[in-house]
Amino acid sequence: MSFRIMVTFFLLIYQAKSLRRYITWDDMKIHQDKDHAEGLSFANGDDYNGNESRVIVVDQKGRGDSLTVQAAVDMVPFNNSIRVKIYILPGVYKEKVMVPASKPYISFVGDPNRASETVLSWNDKASDRYKDGSELGTYRTASVAVESDYFCATGITIENTVVAVSGEYKKQAVALRIAGSKAAFYRVRILGTQDTLLDETGSHYFYRCHIQGSVDFIFGNARSLFKECSLHSVADKYGAIAAHHRNSEKEETGFSFVNCSVTGSGVAIFLGRAWGNYSRAVYSYCDIDNIIDPSGWSDWNQPWRQRTAVFGEYACRGKGADRKKRVSWSKSLEFKEAVPFLDTDFIGGENWLRL
Repeated sequence: MSFRIMVTFFLLIYQAKSLRRYITWDDMKIHQDKDHAEGLSFANGDDYNGNESRVIVVDQKGRGDSLTVQAAVDMVPFNNSIRVKIYILPGVYKEKVMVPASKPYISFVGDPNRASETVLSWNDKASDRYKDGSELGTYRTASVAVESDYFCATGITIENTVVAVSGEYKKQAVALRIAGSKAAFYRVRILGTQDTLLDETGSHYFYRCHIQGSVDFIFGNARSLFKECSLHSVADKYGAIAAHHRNSEKEETGFSFVNCSVTGSGVAIFLGRAWGNYSRAVYSYCDIDNIIDPSGWSDWNQPWRQRTAVFGEYACRGKGADRKKRVSWSKSLEFKEAVPFLDTDFIGGENWLRL
């Protein structure tokens, strides 16, 4: 083999491997036309070769490859190296779903225009008991838990149906826990009350999603961009949207909300609470309804966090964006200060997103 051919061969291998490190719009689509048909596979758990994606169809009526979403996940080979699209047909799937770290490159795909008709639903709460008799705690309540890398989802609803009343004992109930590195969500509805979305670790992109809850309904220590999302409060007494848990100024984590709408029931809530000493959350270009406590932000009753938490607002609008009575330790950002939070550069998207 000549040197030139060898170089070309290794470049092709490198390019093929590199493509696997991106999430694209195609990863959230099902091709059904004859020129782009994607074949079904793994019905018997077999492994596969090739560069094309694979599709597993989930249908409660028995016309697909699986009756449940978890069974479809179980069909995916461990340490798979190509995209697997789990196509979920409309229905209410009452099940608890886990996507383990050993199964990267998985997509949950529904119809983006019918997300409310394709529902993954469960009802664990923190005080419930695990099989060994111990309490679940917040972490293990998730209706859907994703620990794998390069996960993406579109056109579905993920819900925890527990209704947490403020002050009740351990009623935290997570709808989605995302702990994998590099994940994207497009037109996904995430519904709950207290602790709806555990955005635990990793870099994540939420685009045009609807996230609903009451107390700390987006929480964790991930580095995530929420763009053009609807953030809806159902708080009955008090509440907060974001509770970030950054522990050191060296950590690059944080929540950035860009051009989102903030609505709710009318009960005053906080934009964010300092769950960690260096908690970081920024709202830019957001339309904020009159449901925000005038002070805007909470130090979690830990006054020293006022010196280290990073809470900022830039060019927001609406009655809830009035900063006249905001806590003095939050910031009204200048444009140059807001720039790092405004696009996918904040989550290192140039390295893993092709949207």
